Amino acid sequence: MALASLRKLTTITTRQTTLSYLSQSPICHPTSTQKVSDRIVRLSAIDFQGQKHNVIGLSGQTLLKALINTGLIDPDSHRLEDIDACSAHCEINIAQEWLDKLPARSYDEEYVLKHNSRARVLNTHSRLGCQVLLNQDLQGMVVALPEPKPWDTS
Repeated sequence: MALASLRKLTTITTRQTTLSYLSQSPICHPTSTQKVSDRIVRLSAIDFQGQKHNVIGLSGQTLLKALINTGLIDPDSHRLEDIDACSAHCEINIAQEWLDKLPARSYDEEYVLKHNSRARVLNTHSRLGCQVLLNQDLQGMVVALPEPKPWDTS
């Protein structure tokens, strides 16, 4: 039995082989030829003090994750990427030219943004970073981070 499993593992080396139980896992994709360098999306983020920061993310990753990895958003402020538990701490502003390249906001995203707005009026440039998926079309995008709420400053 162990010898049969070992033989299955050695057959994974070519792309035309039959799928074994290891190649069906989400971690191992033998047919994927895309390099990590091809998935890189470079953006810029302007903080509330006007300083520009370079942000690097990957296609398929949320904008929130890229901003957390850069240190611009506190990871403890937005623990879940589930919109039902969202408190809009990952709200960002995006220029119109980039908004046109994003899918429209979902009903849930609009509800969270309106509910957490001080004026209860929806800013047309506001998006939740946890709901924006990066892709190559967003290469060079510039986002603005809002000023922290008074209760978030130390």
